[in-house]
Amino acid sequence: MSNNFVETETRGRVLWVTINRPDVMNSLHPPCHEELDQVWNNFREDPELWVAVLTGAGNKAFSAGNDLKWTAENQSKLPAPPESGFGGLTQRFDLNKPIIAMVNGFALGGGFEMALSCDLIIAAESASFGLPEPKVGLYAAAGGTQRLVRHLPLKVAMGMMLTAKRITALEARDLGLVNEVVAADQLEAATERWVEAILACSPLSIRATKETAMGSLDRPLRESIQPGQYPSVRDLFSSEDMVEGPLAFAQKRAPEWKGR
Repeated sequence: MSNNFVETETRGRVLWVTINRPDVMNSLHPPCHEELDQVWNNFREDPELWVAVLTGAGNKAFSAGNDLKWTAENQSKLPAPPESGFGGLTQRFDLNKPIIAMVNGFALGGGFEMALSCDLIIAAESASFGLPEPKVGLYAAAGGTQRLVRHLPLKVAMGMMLTAKRITALEARDLGLVNEVVAADQLEAATERWVEAILACSPLSIRATKETAMGSLDRPLRESIQPGQYPSVRDLFSSEDMVEGPLAFAQKRAPEWKGR
């Protein structure tokens, strides 16, 4: 499917989402936010889609964040952002399906915040990451300041944010922000390898895992460890896949997941 600013492609159980504004480094303006919000809504509701990949068109930028030029030219008619946040993603906490950020260049400002909102980040060697907002009199308002201090040691995160420092893909990997760094011409193949590894698992198990892991981050262990509070866990326990998994193991064959 093609919108004005976002392209989507379905490959089996996988939704590939491409921000298609390469002329402005795939920076986002309100119409692009609206399209992405709808894309993620549709992905959440479609039972046939189990994994998503988010990337940017071209090889220069995943996303350079907010389209500051558009913002400056339209100050008097800026619409309210979607409740789901920057790119329809940074304040979305109702999506238990995994999303992989395939970062092919600059991931700056809101672009970095979108990548941090994804579950995995696979990056090209040429990629770089940063929150440069203080250099233009802004701050990372789409969760960047809150997420980075959860991903990194506090002093490392503060040093990066208070200087608006940009880091390379290899530095991001060494800090634990990126899962894998590959040559640019191997980026899609590496991402597909991660996708296939996820698809080899039960989709309902994956959703239960994501919901419990993310839901426990800011809660006491004793409280977060009770499984009955997580809808995805209840769905898993009553599913056909929970029967299929042990059966396939006993029969020494690959499981045939149905997602129900």
